[in-house]
Amino acid sequence: MDDYRTASAPPSQATRQRPRERGAGIPLGRLAGVPIYLAPSWLLLAALITLTYGQFLSSRSAALDVTTGLAIGFGFVVCLLVSVLLHELGHAVTSRRSGIGVRGITLEMLGGYTEMEREAPSPGVELFVSLSGPVVSLVIGLAAAGASAVLPPGGIAATFAFQLALSNIVVAVFNALPGLPLDGGRALQALVWKLSGDANTGRLVAGWAGRLLAVGTALAALALARSGIVHGYFGVLFTLLVAITMWVGASQSIRHARAAANLPPFSARELARPVVAVTADTPLSEADRIAAAGGEERQPVVAVVDRGGSLIGFVHGASARAVPAERRPWVPIGDVTRRIDRDHVLAGDLRGTDLLMAIRDDPGGDYLVVTGEDVHGVLRGAELVSLVAPSRRPRRPTVRRNST
Repeated sequence: MDDYRTASAPPSQATRQRPRERGAGIPLGRLAGVPIYLAPSWLLLAALITLTYGQFLSSRSAALDVTTGLAIGFGFVVCLLVSVLLHELGHAVTSRRSGIGVRGITLEMLGGYTEMEREAPSPGVELFVSLSGPVVSLVIGLAAAGASAVLPPGGIAATFAFQLALSNIVVAVFNALPGLPLDGGRALQALVWKLSGDANTGRLVAGWAGRLLAVGTALAALALARSGIVHGYFGVLFTLLVAITMWVGASQSIRHARAAANLPPFSARELARPVVAVTADTPLSEADRIAAAGGEERQPVVAVVDRGGSLIGFVHGASARAVPAERRPWVPIGDVTRRIDRDHVLAGDLRGTDLLMAIRDDPGGDYLVVTGEDVHGVLRGAELVSLVAPSRRPRRPTVRRNST
């Protein structure tokens, strides 16, 4: 199964030259400049398919020993992996052509996903990117079907090509179904977005459609098992796993839409707290006094600068609060300062869903908000999340990425 996901949106070029690479798996290198990762779960599926397909080929040809059958089975797995990679590259290339950066591609047990830097800016772009993957799979499937037609019938090569064609066509058709987290769900989201004018409405509709598809997939697996069309437990269990994954992904999309609907209509610049600057050797108690005397509507965040006035970092709230009152006159503020890193710098014009996704790696962290060389202040992630879910304010909520 395939989907593509949005990650944190990039700040301005001056603050973050390139997005931080992510990948829950083994790095395989880069293709067309995109980092590729292999999830450990894929190894389990590869072993199962190699064994199953190798035994299938051996049963069809008495001249084919088990070792050769397993070798061909492994070759089939590699071809499937390349097919999934090309599918994801379809998403990645169309995303880049649409002006959306790509953080990486991860290949996993149920397919793969492409992680984008931000949401699509329009329904047309969403539709274009969502359908590119299934189109690539369909082209691969048709090419393999053509090869199967011209190869000697009944041979191993023809059987191999036919199975590869069938796999890619099934992937193309299944991913085109209209429900998140499938590609067809993204297409449905784009269409509803276009008709309603609201991306969140599209996400909600596609999310509920995805839940219905998940239930339908599970029922279909059980019906096939009872009818005897599918023999053995592997196919049924695999289909049920797909259905569960679809349900989880659809549910995450629904939660994401509801959270985004509660986001304030402000940019990161408007939500940022003001900054007061001190040097690293300033006692923590003195920094407290300076911040309290700031005279601002919201208490400023204390930033630390070097002797030349260049910004080093800002006070880490949890660390500062942990210092007892009697020790605060003797603890330099540099001891509770968090140095600025590029993953905690936000562009001032970020807003809405893109702003929420930009802090999803560390929703409780503090972020420096800038536009070019201008510093607007510090946005506290916990405050933004509390605006999204005010009923959970006493806790430290987390923001999950949309995924399958």
